[in-house]
This record gives sequence, structure tokens and C-alpha cells, in this order.
Amino acid sequence: MELTTILGIAFGFVVIVAGIMLQGSIIDYWDAASLVIVLGGTLLATIASYSIKDLKSLPKLFKTAFTKHEYDMNGTIAQIIELANIARRDGLLALDNKASEIEDPYMKKGIMLVVDGTDPELIRNIMETELTFIEERHSVGQSMMKSMSAFAPAFGMAGTLIGLISMLKNLNDASTLGQGMATALITTFYGVLFANLCFTPIASKLQSITEREIRYNELILEGLLAIQAGENPRLIEEKLVSFIAKNEKKSGDDETGEGEEI
Repeated sequence: MELTTILGIAFGFVVIVAGIMLQGSIIDYWDAASLVIVLGGTLLATIASYSIKDLKSLPKLFKTAFTKHEYDMNGTIAQIIELANIARRDGLLALDNKASEIEDPYMKKGIMLVVDGTDPELIRNIMETELTFIEERHSVGQSMMKSMSAFAPAFGMAGTLIGLISMLKNLNDASTLGQGMATALITTFYGVLFANLCFTPIASKLQSITEREIRYNELILEGLLAIQAGENPRLIEEKLVSFIAKNEKKSGDDETGEGEEI
């Protein structure tokens, strides 16, 4: 599980509840009608905005945001260097045997293109096109979350207007005005809360996951093209290390590759 997402949202609600309790009773901020207007309206507006195919992925989007996604950049670099050593020693065709051992479909596809003797520019075009489609598929999910983060405050405001209209119809009873105003504003509160503590953070998390996946696959692509070009494995390693954030790099000799037989 992705603890940062879970803890961020959970503690966000805890802080809000704690702040409310310091001011009064949490019961004063509960209104079922307001909740129905905000969440129901947001969901229905989202349904109206996207196709059935896109909407089917909505539960998966929440699961993705709360699932941990790790990419072993250092391990992948080591794997690419191993492939580079094999290609340098036995030729590119020798990589055909290693391809069956690789689980990553993107890397396996790239290796097969290299083994088949495909032109480097064509390999880059094919592999980058796949990355583009990955980004486009992921962008739909991010767009849905961003839309929900925009719809929620809008329906919060709509609920507030509904409450105000109802309150103004009862101006002759001054004792109900305060309660009516409070109830009306609660809907706006719900809209802002769900937009900024749920939908927007999840959209940002999905974007971050996509960026990490694309960077990981770009590392693989550059490594395979370097192998095809016959570059020195040590130089390939130095090139690929640049894809890794400083705090993710191995320390000492492991980072530079010193002491490793090339």
C-alpha cells in the first residue's frame, strides 16, 4: 500500500475533525442532504462527462493511487549492463536467449527489436510511441480525478444556494435563520473538503506514478539503444545513472561500477 497517500488523506480528515471539535461539536457539521448533493452530483457529472469504458476504470484508479509502485532503477541498470557484456562478448543475437528470462514486457519487446536488427531510429520511434500511448491512457484517469475535484466545489455551491433559497422562504421565522445559514454553508464545506483532500491529491498521485513509469521505461530504451550501438558497458552505466534521482543512487563503488568486471 502507498502509505503517503493513505496517511495524507487520513490525517487530513483527522486534522479537520480535530479543528471542528476544538470549535464545537462534530455533529453540527454533519448533514446527509449536503453529502448527497456533493458526492452524488460529482459522481453523476463525471458519468455525464466520460464514456462507459473510461468510467469502468474509476475503481481501478483509486486502487492504483493507494497501491505502492516501485521501480528498481539500480537493479535494471545492472541488468542492462549484464546484457551489454553479453552482447559485447557473444554478439547481439546472444540476447535472444536472455529475452525469455526478462519479465518486463517493455524491456523484452526492446530486446527482440534489437536482436532482429531493427534500425535504431525505428526502435526509438516504436518504443517512444508506446510510451506516448501509456501517457495518453493514464491521462484519462488523471483527467477524471481533476474533473471530480472541480465538480465537488461547484456542487457544494449549488447545495449552498439550495439551502439559502429554502432559508429565504422562511424569513418570517427568525429563529431558523441561523440554523438555515449554517446548513447551507456545510454543503460548500463538503465540496471544498472532498476536492482538496481526496480528488486533487489522488490526481496528483496518479500523475506522479505515470511520470515514474515513463522515466523508468526511458532508462530501458536508452540502455538498449546503447547496447545496439556497441557502446562500452561502463559508459552505458554512467549514462543510465543520470536517470536516477540523487537520493536513489547507490553509494560508493556500487554507484560508479568500480570493481565490476566489464
